[in-house]
Amino acid sequence: MPEPTPEHHLPGAGRTPEEGAIADTGMGGAMDLATAEGETLEKTPGGPQGTGPSEKARSLWSDAWRDLRRNPVFIISGLVILFLVFISLWPGSITWLSPLKCDLAKAQEGSQPGHPFGFDGQGCDVYTRVVYGARTSVTVGVLATLGVALLGSVLGGLAGFFGGAGDSILSRITDIFFAIPVVLGGLVLLSVVTSNTVWPVIGFMVLLGWPQISRIARGSVITVKQNDFVQAARALGASHSRLLLRHIAPNAVAPVIVVATIALGTFISLEATLSYLGVGLKPPTVSWGIDISAASPYIRNAPHALLWPSGALALTVLAFIMLGDAVRDALDPKLR
Repeated sequence: MPEPTPEHHLPGAGRTPEEGAIADTGMGGAMDLATAEGETLEKTPGGPQGTGPSEKARSLWSDAWRDLRRNPVFIISGLVILFLVFISLWPGSITWLSPLKCDLAKAQEGSQPGHPFGFDGQGCDVYTRVVYGARTSVTVGVLATLGVALLGSVLGGLAGFFGGAGDSILSRITDIFFAIPVVLGGLVLLSVVTSNTVWPVIGFMVLLGWPQISRIARGSVITVKQNDFVQAARALGASHSRLLLRHIAPNAVAPVIVVATIALGTFISLEATLSYLGVGLKPPTVSWGIDISAASPYIRNAPHALLWPSGALALTVLAFIMLGDAVRDALDPKLR
């Protein structure tokens, strides 16, 4: 009887399946296997063609900034706003006259050398008053927006995070404020103010403007606090302040920024409306609303005195609204 052949003499014995496949198929099989391994390596994350862990992941803010830099709407509106900020801080750099220096002998006259916008009904240089009016409008809009964003974010964020009776009370208070007409409220509240400064107008805007930001912040916080990373931090023993400041606020602030940016243009328009009605800013304060109100009776004889401050107001409000739309498109993942 023939003896059984030892296992090490059998074809393919003691080899791995890959080695056996190479031995059976010859050099061509070895080349095919090497090619397959190379393709697998290239498709593997972290390989030569992959996106390995060493590549830095982009955050929401970096993606938003990248999109904003490529958005022509953001660039144009940003340049307009930067120019408005510049003339608000240094109006003397582009005009050499005083907005309060008037000459009745030149009242309602048109454009002249050195006075490109002509004169208003009091003989004041329209160009100079338009330049100095930007300071008032931008100051009121920025300060009112900061106050509204700060107060509304704090109240809405705390109500959305803790919930309970405080959340219910805040919701009913915001409903009451939403029922107050803004212009009518301004006529009632500001009619008893005799101050010529911007602070009463800013305080009124903050008083009636915070409920909208508060509701936005509340809804955003409620959405973010249900995410897994917040629940994990809570399970690890993170305090309420740490949860709010480190985990929830950075991820819930984007909607607040969008609404506040758009509201800034609205506040500038509201200031001009209240000043036009005579309950906002008062002379000798220089404001586009005051100039529009003063030029309205002379619209037939001196339309330039009305058109230039009106155009500056419309351009400013449009620039901030366009900026808010661009920021919203960049920060909203649903629009990507």
